[in-house]
Amino acid sequence: MGRAEERQARQRGARRAARGRPSGGGKPKRTGIRRFFTWKKLLGAFFGIILLGMLGFVVLYLVVDIPKGNDFAKKQSNVYKYSNGDVIARTGDVNREIVDLDKVPKDVQKTFVAAENKSFYKDEGVDFKGTARGVLNTLTGKGKQGGSTITQQYVKNYYLSQEQTVSRKLKELVVSLKVDREKSKDEILAGYINTSYYGRGAYGIQAAAQAYYRVDAQDLNVRQGAYLAALLQAPSQYDWAAATPTGKKLVKQRWNYVLDNMVDEGWLDAGKRAGYKFAKPKDPKAPPGREGQIGYLVEEAKREVLRNSDLTEAEFEAGGYTITLNIDPKKQKQLERAVDNKLNDRLDRKKNKADARVQAGAASVDPKTGKVLAMYGGEDYVKHYTNNATRRDYQSASTFKPLILAAALEHGATTQDGKPITAGTIYDGTSRRPVRGSEVGFAPPNEDDVDYGPVTVQKAMNKSINSVFAQMGVDVGMPQVMEMAGKLGMNVKGLPAVPAQTLGSMGASPLEMAGVYATLDNHGKKVTPALVGSVEHKDRTVDLPDPIGEEVVKRGTADSLTSVLTGVVDDGTGHAVRNPVQDVAGKTGTSDDNKSAWFTGYTPKLVTSVGLFGEGAPDTPEKNKQVSMKGAGGRPRVDGGSFPAEIWAAYTFDAMGSPSEFDLDTDMGAAIAPPPDPTSKAPKEPTDKPTEPEDEPTTKSPTPSPSTRTPTHSPTTSPTTRPTTRPTTEEPDPSDTADPPDGPDGLFGRD
Repeated sequence: MGRAEERQARQRGARRAARGRPSGGGKPKRTGIRRFFTWKKLLGAFFGIILLGMLGFVVLYLVVDIPKGNDFAKKQSNVYKYSNGDVIARTGDVNREIVDLDKVPKDVQKTFVAAENKSFYKDEGVDFKGTARGVLNTLTGKGKQGGSTITQQYVKNYYLSQEQTVSRKLKELVVSLKVDREKSKDEILAGYINTSYYGRGAYGIQAAAQAYYRVDAQDLNVRQGAYLAALLQAPSQYDWAAATPTGKKLVKQRWNYVLDNMVDEGWLDAGKRAGYKFAKPKDPKAPPGREGQIGYLVEEAKREVLRNSDLTEAEFEAGGYTITLNIDPKKQKQLERAVDNKLNDRLDRKKNKADARVQAGAASVDPKTGKVLAMYGGEDYVKHYTNNATRRDYQSASTFKPLILAAALEHGATTQDGKPITAGTIYDGTSRRPVRGSEVGFAPPNEDDVDYGPVTVQKAMNKSINSVFAQMGVDVGMPQVMEMAGKLGMNVKGLPAVPAQTLGSMGASPLEMAGVYATLDNHGKKVTPALVGSVEHKDRTVDLPDPIGEEVVKRGTADSLTSVLTGVVDDGTGHAVRNPVQDVAGKTGTSDDNKSAWFTGYTPKLVTSVGLFGEGAPDTPEKNKQVSMKGAGGRPRVDGGSFPAEIWAAYTFDAMGSPSEFDLDTDMGAAIAPPPDPTSKAPKEPTDKPTEPEDEPTTKSPTPSPSTRTPTHSPTTSPTTRPTTRPTTEEPDPSDTADPPDGPDGLFGRD
């Protein structure tokens, strides 16, 4: 090799060295963190972890034995108490009768397999993927998970517990593998259907068959079996007698899912499946000791605990809990007495068809604490299972109107002519007047088709004039109105923001409406009524949410609504509850075809909502259907200002204690003053104009109500001209003996 070639070779070696490669052409040396993390090392670590996991599982499998079954003799009761500590009821006695699998029809057995675990007869007893997901969810705090096999669920029910921990899930996996090897599939399936909880206090398929269909397990058919199998996913939510419309829809979907899976697996003929109709279960029978109002209180308390905690129903029914309700036993008796005296004693349900249709519900709430102090669910839990205080299937009617004005005030809304909407704003109260500015044609009639002409918002609220609030809803914007309803506590999810909502076409419960008005009474701070005060257990803590939340509407808005609603009592449809020594605000409501009637009202200390609902009587073709209450109690129709208002007044003035006054922060002044007490002279006719100090009656009651006191602020908007046209017919007084004419039926609420 010549010198030139040697020099070139040295230069090439130097360049290689500069790039970190050996002169012999090898790979570059790794530096820094790359020296420790190579794909070979990472792959080796991965397989090492898998190997350790497998080794750990083998050790766990060898160490963990199948435990003895749970001793149900240790099962405890749940104790329900009033707020003063007196016991309401004890629950939790095990309602279960073990039956052999051969006593359960084959096709009914298959419904449970089709519902929970189609591969049951072929698998190893575990779902590794579902268990891994459950462990991950537990570690990350994402809550409970499904996906377990029938074997795993049986092991959890019979050998282990319902707790949601990683150790319990791993133990469940090991025990399930061993049980699957040591027991036959029939033994496992029998154990599963005999230990599962089906709701209505029923453990096991025999108790469930009796609770839902009044038959023994051996007499169940496949349609009934499919319902019981579907029920296991959510017993309370899917119980047909208490389910919401959504719950009924979901359980029907799961019922169809079960039967369709049976067809897919070849366990059910497709032709027979096509002819099957949903097997509606029978109404539940109340267990001993649940008569009267006790059953309503206990069942709603249970639902509230499950709704507001992470307890499963099976965990809760395992017992050991002391549930203290906020119910004041004295006020509870006062509410029951008021309903009896003002309604039940005036009805003859056996002889009068109209009387038999009337169902009453009521809820009373402390607006400062959110505690439910009294609740009336119906005439008797044993006779009428559905809780009328919490049912949401009847229209809220005109009790919704204050929420429209609340949205107007909160958003500073204006009329179509650009005038601010306040209590003194003038609207056209002509019946069937088409609303302006709406993309949807809407022209609702007023009650009895009365034309009021130009009226203030205050009078429109007092007289519950439909045409005014239909227009106001469009002026404010229906999305804003529905948003306000949601903020105040109504369930508006999925409901369309259309003008028809202004007449209260959405469903609501007395408990829900009590919460809405309690938020107004509490100066705009959200009140979510709480029936349960505390839940105690020796082994765990159950925290419940605070019933009092943040401010959801401004105090000025809430207080202005309270002022306006005193006018409904002093000079409107709620005059039946007028009291000379007590401040009262409230609103009546009477729905389409008189199917529901409401009075929701409040004092500074107490908010109570009373609802009457027309329901088809048992043993008639109308059973459980919504029907009219016309003719009940000897009245042409049942208005919100009749029985509901009378019940409200009888209860409230008995339960409220010493008289109290509203402390209002509003710039709209006082509502219209009540007429003076009857004397030898005719009472002064109230004006359409918001009351000014000089309009006060000359004769005052000993303790003035808010509308007789001098307002601290004058109205921000007063009418420039007084109405020139008075209604041709004043709204009927529900207490009058003369028969008022029937109004138009159809879409629209009455008042």
